[in-house]
Amino acid sequence: MNNKAGSFLWNLRQFSTLVPTSRTMRLYPLGLCKPKIVHSNWNILNNFHNRMRSTDIFRYLFQDAFILKSDVGFQTKGISTVTALRIDRPLYAKRLFFDSKHSLVSVDKSNDGLKKVNFHHEVSSEDVLTKETKPNRISSRKLSEECNSLSDVLDTFTKAPTFPSSNYFTAMWTIAKRLSDDQKRFERRLMFSHPAFNQLCEHMMREAKIMQYKYLLFSLYAIVKLGIPQNTLLVQTLLRVTQERINECDERCLSVLSSVLEAMEPCKNVHVLQMGFRILVDQQVWKIEDVFTLQVVMKCIGKDAPIALKRKLEMKALRELDRFSVLNSQRMFEVLAAMNHRSLTLLNECSKVVLDNIHGCPSKIIINILQSCKDLQYHNLDLFNGLAEYVAATFDIWKLKKVSSFILILFENLGFRPVGLMDLFMKRIVEDPESLNMKNILSILHTYSSLNHVYKCQNKEQFLEVMASALTGYLHSVSSGNLLDAVYSFCLMNYFPLAPLNQLLQKDIISELLTSDDMKKNVHKLHILDTCLKLDDTVYLKDIALSLPQLPRELPPSHPNTKVAEVLSSLLGGEGHFSKDVHLPHNYHIDFEIRVDTNRNQVLPFSDVDTASATDIQRVAVLCVSRSAYCLGSSHPRGFLAMKMRHLNAMGFHVILVNNWEMDKLEMEDAITFLKTKIYSVEALPVAAVNLQST
Repeated sequence: MNNKAGSFLWNLRQFSTLVPTSRTMRLYPLGLCKPKIVHSNWNILNNFHNRMRSTDIFRYLFQDAFILKSDVGFQTKGISTVTALRIDRPLYAKRLFFDSKHSLVSVDKSNDGLKKVNFHHEVSSEDVLTKETKPNRISSRKLSEECNSLSDVLDTFTKAPTFPSSNYFTAMWTIAKRLSDDQKRFERRLMFSHPAFNQLCEHMMREAKIMQYKYLLFSLYAIVKLGIPQNTLLVQTLLRVTQERINECDERCLSVLSSVLEAMEPCKNVHVLQMGFRILVDQQVWKIEDVFTLQVVMKCIGKDAPIALKRKLEMKALRELDRFSVLNSQRMFEVLAAMNHRSLTLLNECSKVVLDNIHGCPSKIIINILQSCKDLQYHNLDLFNGLAEYVAATFDIWKLKKVSSFILILFENLGFRPVGLMDLFMKRIVEDPESLNMKNILSILHTYSSLNHVYKCQNKEQFLEVMASALTGYLHSVSSGNLLDAVYSFCLMNYFPLAPLNQLLQKDIISELLTSDDMKKNVHKLHILDTCLKLDDTVYLKDIALSLPQLPRELPPSHPNTKVAEVLSSLLGGEGHFSKDVHLPHNYHIDFEIRVDTNRNQVLPFSDVDTASATDIQRVAVLCVSRSAYCLGSSHPRGFLAMKMRHLNAMGFHVILVNNWEMDKLEMEDAITFLKTKIYSVEALPVAAVNLQST
């Protein structure tokens, strides 16, 4: 008996030498943790009677144990052995529980105080002796290669569960990526109903605190992508453990954590993890070596991140410019748009790389670049011209849908008019009108009318006829809102197809438009339609009586054109020779009105106009316009300005356009000379002014 007791005590001493240092984590309110290694003085012999008072000590030590290898995050001096871990309970700052229906849900409970959690790792000598009988660890890659479905992975887990459980979730997500959408939905249902699924989730929660951090992140990402609800106990537990261990994050983990945050929906735990992620990035930004990782981190940092952090990441990217590949330069546009950070230096340098390597650039990359330029309000004419020329040169391999619904719409949003590409597209539409559907028709009409491209085009009439015929084919199914949008675009282009007009102007259609959610927008477009039918030269002879709500008067500019007023006063001899902020019929507004004789040789004071005959007077409308009224980088007026000029001409005005940004740069003498060449006819000007006008 004494021999047995001595052997027992000797075994206990040997066991105490195998116990590694305990790990203490200090949790802060933000959810971050600072791991601190504390050398353990815990001795089983000294605390034996305090911890256990029965002969069941081994049953106590190993009642909740599961088997794992010692090379996963645990080390002992000179000993490679199999350790058994006991997890008392899951660690998270929010109280989580099962509801009455046994679904996994989370309940928020604030816990602002500091916490200490000790992990005591216990080793079984029996496990050391039975090392050869332990199941072999299987990798996620091998699992995904050997299994054909999610259920196969769960069946493998049922036969011989191995550590870590993250491999099973990673393997299931790898398999799911190979499946179609319908197959994914079917396999997901089988996964949830599989008897081993809940057991795997329990294993995952128990192992979350001890597995390597990268495996924790891989499993969380796979779980979210597999469609497991985010408010479940499993996901929320992994989120909390990810927060607590975030200081273990290295460069590779930063990339994975970025993907995790991007895949998850907003919630309190995700928000806390996002804040911790930003703090970690701020500390480690200069240590990031891989450019791809840097871009993934920048994309994930969020639009509402502190500007100081955005600038720090920008400086890091500028340092790495020499190491940027072509793909890095192409992706930089999307990255900066995700950050909502407009770095002109980065965008300009990446634009040069994109243009130098434009051949073979995928359509998805081109669309992402244009979308990012729109989001960042970045206007680079060289870049836009290069992209448009490349699309035109490779037009035969592009689908019409992708060009009309993406490329041209994005160019229109940027205010850029790619003349060659739009001409080529018009030609293709005329040759193949059968390829148009209702969505294409609306996007094409909107683009060409907004950019005022059909003006003076050779095949203008043929193109408009084809578009009108295509729209007529959908009149039986088109909604009233889409019909109004299409007819409005035709009106901007001074074209009035009879069949769509007749259907639009029916009383029930008008009534539906005036009671819809977009009533204000519809009323504005209907007023413009009414104005076009009255002022433009149309063949539409039907009497139209639209009882539309009155539009508010067009307001004068918020910044008065004081410099133009001073120039006109100095040029014409006082304010009595012109009028400011003139409101005209059809809700039109002009900045200045001048009245001259029919030969435009002499300006008439407004006091003399009443006595003069109307046939002897020429009315001049001076419009002060901004850059947005023109197509980008040109003097080509956009659709609404072109229509307004057309209508003012129909009302008897001679229209003069004054560019605000150019007028602000001119000295007073140059500004006077400029307006003189605009107001007076060539015959009435001196030679110097005529030369200036021709220039």
